[in-house]
Amino acid sequence: MSKSLPSNQNSKRLSLRRPTAADLDFLVDLFSRPELVAHRPDPTPDTPQQSSARLARDIDHWDKYGFGRWAAEAKGRLVGFGGVTVSNDFEGLNLSYHLHPDSWGRGYASELVMEALCAAFLTLEAQRVIALARPANPASRRVLEKCGFTFDRDVVLHGAPTGLFVVSAASYSERQRG
Repeated sequence: MSKSLPSNQNSKRLSLRRPTAADLDFLVDLFSRPELVAHRPDPTPDTPQQSSARLARDIDHWDKYGFGRWAAEAKGRLVGFGGVTVSNDFEGLNLSYHLHPDSWGRGYASELVMEALCAAFLTLEAQRVIALARPANPASRRVLEKCGFTFDRDVVLHGAPTGLFVVSAASYSERQRG
């Protein structure tokens, strides 16, 4: 993909920016929380080294492709990470997001997902965006469906059943006109 995103942009309530090494402490805290990792096949919180590797992958993705998961801030403080990345396993860009539990229930997930879809379809000119949600995480499924994703099929990811959700450029465009 030859298009790229600006390293900073804003939605109604979120400041979205390219992640930096300074985000590591937040990421370590985020992925050490049992309630955040509870829906994984192995719900063991990440070690600081795993969180560091996760952040390095996010930064490397931006370096390689010119877009990736944003660090999301609200009212001047970091609340999570999310955005679209190149998928090695499925057709289309892969949407993912993780918000700090203190930020749950405020609509930030939906706002972040909608900004990611806008960037994917209008700036990056993607034809399809996918997202994955486990049955044990119905809140994530509700966010995806609210933002226009439809259930495509069940897949097995890391040994666990996972729902594959899809939104196409055509359905996104139709929804925006709608």
